Amino acid sequence: MSHIYDVAIIGAGIVGLATARALAEQLRGIDLVVVDKEPQVAMHQTGHNSGVLHSGLYYRPGSLKARLCVDGQRRMGEFCEAHDIPLRRSGKVVVAVEAAEIARLDELERRGHANGLRDLMRLDPSELRELEPHVTGVAALHVPESGVTDFGLVADAMAKSLPATIRLGSAVEGIVAKGEVTTLITSTGSVAARLVVNCAGLHADRVAAMAGVDPPARIVPFRGEYFVLSESAQQLVRALVYPVPDPRFPFLGVHFTRGIDGFVEVGPNAVPAFGREHYRGAAASWSDTADTVRYAGARRLARRYWRTGALELWRSTHRAAYAREARRLVPALKAADLAPGGAGVRAQAVARDGSLVDDFLVVDGPGSVHVLNAPSPAATASLTIGHHIAERVVGQLR
Repeated sequence: MSHIYDVAIIGAGIVGLATARALAEQLRGIDLVVVDKEPQVAMHQTGHNSGVLHSGLYYRPGSLKARLCVDGQRRMGEFCEAHDIPLRRSGKVVVAVEAAEIARLDELERRGHANGLRDLMRLDPSELRELEPHVTGVAALHVPESGVTDFGLVADAMAKSLPATIRLGSAVEGIVAKGEVTTLITSTGSVAARLVVNCAGLHADRVAAMAGVDPPARIVPFRGEYFVLSESAQQLVRALVYPVPDPRFPFLGVHFTRGIDGFVEVGPNAVPAFGREHYRGAAASWSDTADTVRYAGARRLARRYWRTGALELWRSTHRAAYAREARRLVPALKAADLAPGGAGVRAQAVARDGSLVDDFLVVDGPGSVHVLNAPSPAATASLTIGHHIAERVVGQLR
């Protein structure tokens, strides 16, 4: 019989690596393998985000996102310090641009306090200008726990220190369960394990289906596109500047991020992606698009929010429209100040009724655990998510 691992983890993004790390801590001597189709770790959501360390402000008290993010951002700070990874707690301001947004700002403040954020501070317009002289609003919330880091470097550090086998360039093409052993059929050969953990991100629902699990939600990809401020406009933003988000969506709106490298990004938006890996400049996947269109949940979502989606697509293709949205926060910004930056694809789970899954979603299967929704703030919360998943795995292994 070929070698049988204790646990095989599918996906070498930050959540998969953090899960492997947590398992190695909880079960000394565990025989682990991490399998990923890409030639490097962290090539999708982990490597395409803005590096923002979220505080836990936005999430419903008691939800997994709230509990795991608040603890996770503290653990992430400790991890970065231990591994000499740059992290700057620059803080953020969440800005109500008009009076109609103040009630939503009040709710964010309430959630933040309920989630254990101790240093929140309400700002009037003059106090906002002291922190961000070029930002305009009728009220704001200062969140000093927020900051920036480089999650690609975090994932690299996790991988290098991991007591596990990492098989890159190995796409999972099938999963066969027989007795107490599950075998992954990959592009580079078979991998057998007592238990499988699915952290496949953009393809998590497909991997679950391979394992015989009927996922309660499917991934509908959204591309988030960034612009970078020109050198002359860099001084318009000191740290992190966010709008009050629309409570109907798990997206945070077009915002400003001074990254760990010192450059200021604007974005992301949230446009329907024509493929699960449809990054800016990448070719569309019409098979992925057809798969999305066939899904009833995606069609219901589109019928409900087609106007919002059309507006996002318009801004995506018209820089002046994108700049107009960003100018709500920073009036001095000009369209000429925006240069195209990177883009990421959010693995957003959508339920069959067309609702956006607004919390982390982890489902047990026979001989398996499946992470079916882990978009932002998953990078921030990854170390705590890893421990949460590891506890479920340990329960199944015993």
